[in-house]
Amino acid sequence: MDLLYTKLKCSKLAILPKQPLLRAHLVLTVLFITKGGSKREFKIIIFASTRAYLYVFGGLTCGFVARWDEWVPLNRLLKHNEQSLEIQKSLQRSNVLPSSTGASASRGPKTGMKEGTGGARGGARKDGTRGTKRGRDEDDSSRKPELKLNIPEVLKVFLVDDWEAVTKNNQLVSLPRTPTVVGLLDEFAAYIVQAKPPHLRDPVLLTPSIVSGLIVYFDRSLGANLLYRFERPQFAEVRRQYKTGQQVIIGQEKEPSAVYGAEHLLRMIVSLPGMIASSSLDTESVVLVRDYVNELLEWMAKERNRIFLAEYETTSIAYQNVSRS
Repeated sequence: MDLLYTKLKCSKLAILPKQPLLRAHLVLTVLFITKGGSKREFKIIIFASTRAYLYVFGGLTCGFVARWDEWVPLNRLLKHNEQSLEIQKSLQRSNVLPSSTGASASRGPKTGMKEGTGGARGGARKDGTRGTKRGRDEDDSSRKPELKLNIPEVLKVFLVDDWEAVTKNNQLVSLPRTPTVVGLLDEFAAYIVQAKPPHLRDPVLLTPSIVSGLIVYFDRSLGANLLYRFERPQFAEVRRQYKTGQQVIIGQEKEPSAVYGAEHLLRMIVSLPGMIASSSLDTESVVLVRDYVNELLEWMAKERNRIFLAEYETTSIAYQNVSRS
């Protein structure tokens, strides 16, 4: 069987089926190694059907570009094990030296520069001292920390259902939701303070700050990153009804976190690694956010039957025409 993938984007689905979505049968973790030796890891959700349709869940994968679109046979996919990781490391080692030394060698000496004048980079300065090159340790320390999330399989399947309901079935999440994002996070905070999981640091002290930060991230990212195109007319109506309309009383405006619910909160959590990567958080803060968000995901998986909608709202023909205009 060949695997076809198209443009992979964060929080988007990459492979589209030709038949209706079915219940997930198997979830695989695939390690994709590029020619340059870099690792791309993503999830494949296999659905039972007369043929095996593969869905690539792109929420954990960023950085694929259109020029990589192609048919990928199975003999190019390696299992995620020690042997495959060793192959990745060997490819990285083999590509580091040519990229660093070959580029400078291929350029050759610049014209007009005499031998011994100190014109070369890293050579002698005018005052007789030599410049220092930036070490590899400095590069490692300047790298931004990564936020790695452990998304439960049931929530990954829900993200697929959510995508299909909106983009294929022309359905919407009924708003306002109960419980809202604010209500959910308040419930989670109360659960953490009461349970005090041993692997979480200072839950009584840190939980309010973590929850407040997630609410801010949600409010600022919903309109820009978390909505499908089909949902934008609904979002515009929500803003008019709860924030910008003439009937809204000053001081009683509602942010999106007070209107939307678990469905969009989960989309935000999946996109959170990209948001954190562009922030100024240090490594210690990223580790704290990672631990609390992973605990939040586990809590949402346990409460999924209560906090997620069972059926989405079917839209009218008029709304569908507006969304396409």
